[in-house]
Amino acid sequence: MNIPSRRPLFRRQSQSNIYRIFFWALMALWGIWFIRGIEVGAIQQAGMATPTATRSALSLTEEGDVYFTTGNLDAAIAAYRDATRIDPQNAEVWAKMARIQAYSSALLVDAEKLTRLQEALISINRAKEAAPDNSTVAAIRAFVLIWNANQYFYTDKDRYDSLLTEAEQEVIRAQQLDNTNTLALVYYVEILTNQYNLTQADEYMKLAQERGEDLMDLHRVNAYLLESQGLYNRAIEEYDRAIQITPNLTFLMLRAGANYRHLASTSTIESQQTLLFEKSLEYFERAAITNEQIGIQDPAPYISISRSYSQMGEYFAASRNVLKALSFNPGKADVYGQLGIVFFKSRNYEGSILALECAIRGCTAEESCEARGGCAQGDPGTDVNGMALSSDTLVYYYTYGSVLAALSRPQENYCAEATSIFNEIRASVFGSEPTVLGIIQAGETICASIGEATPIVLTTATPIATQQP
Repeated sequence: MNIPSRRPLFRRQSQSNIYRIFFWALMALWGIWFIRGIEVGAIQQAGMATPTATRSALSLTEEGDVYFTTGNLDAAIAAYRDATRIDPQNAEVWAKMARIQAYSSALLVDAEKLTRLQEALISINRAKEAAPDNSTVAAIRAFVLIWNANQYFYTDKDRYDSLLTEAEQEVIRAQQLDNTNTLALVYYVEILTNQYNLTQADEYMKLAQERGEDLMDLHRVNAYLLESQGLYNRAIEEYDRAIQITPNLTFLMLRAGANYRHLASTSTIESQQTLLFEKSLEYFERAAITNEQIGIQDPAPYISISRSYSQMGEYFAASRNVLKALSFNPGKADVYGQLGIVFFKSRNYEGSILALECAIRGCTAEESCEARGGCAQGDPGTDVNGMALSSDTLVYYYTYGSVLAALSRPQENYCAEATSIFNEIRASVFGSEPTVLGIIQAGETICASIGEATPIVLTTATPIATQQP
């Protein structure tokens, strides 16, 4: 009889388990994925540095806004520029950057100013490409064109006129796109003021004011309009309102201070004149303190302080502030020009020659130290590149030529260089201005007299008045 074998109740037979097979298959696949991830960089090995997170365009734009509020315009521009690299089609950021680039040019001179304004034009053109029908972009583009329309940047007056015409067309387009755009209306007032159409500018300014928007640019442009009408006290009030809105924009403080200084220079009452000069100094010092608080080393406020002290006849204080400005930027030719003017007014004619030469012709590091009255131990000096003739440098040119002519003697004749300077001015747009022409002719007369018995005595003629900060 066949007896079936007993079922192995206590000894389990070896057999395949479907769940175990599935588990190990998944583990094998995960291992392949993990190794592949390390190879392509998707997974970092333990101990490796964590990569830096990429900043968003929005974060960088907000950072730029903060820097603008604090008055650090260069840092604001840098933040906006980084934002445009991440989001190159963001018209708002391009427009913000263009506006601040234009504002920052107010603290620069000559080639630096023109370069910054052209950068602003490039930025706003990018904004227009990204948003061709945006009213705000059109208004800011008009503003940038207005500030680029400086007649002393271009020898061709047609270029100046064409920029203003294009700005006017842009303002009109901005208003057509949005007839409630107050900023566009304000910039139209600025155009009309540049065109000396002051009656119409007044009318449009009243329209802008009736809208009740408390805009910095509304007060800034109104102050400019009032300045153009010789209403300096009212202009200062408007600058004060603009400063209340944007309390860290130092160029507004410099403009207000310049108006006080102009009032002082035209006052015939000594006590009043002193008070007005002191008010100008308050605004300039406020600008210097603001820059110090936000960590900006800007020579502009110290140059403005120096000008006020110079007009007050306090030349030691004036020179001290110019030298302070030079400590921030020892290679800045314009500051050497300012130092030369201070020396000239204080009758330090030999010293003025060295400083003015650095400003106009440029100078070596060793010569720059000599122009400053000596460098501190360990300071080798700085090479200085001279500046071309412009509205900002005109006073340096004719003062330099005049001093060279006046100090010339048969045995030590500087008239060759003086004549070269005078010829350069004559050939420029400034050569036909009566005051400038009179200064040139006086210098030429001095040079023509070299060798005669009667010496020519130099007088400290007051440079042509300019409404500079």
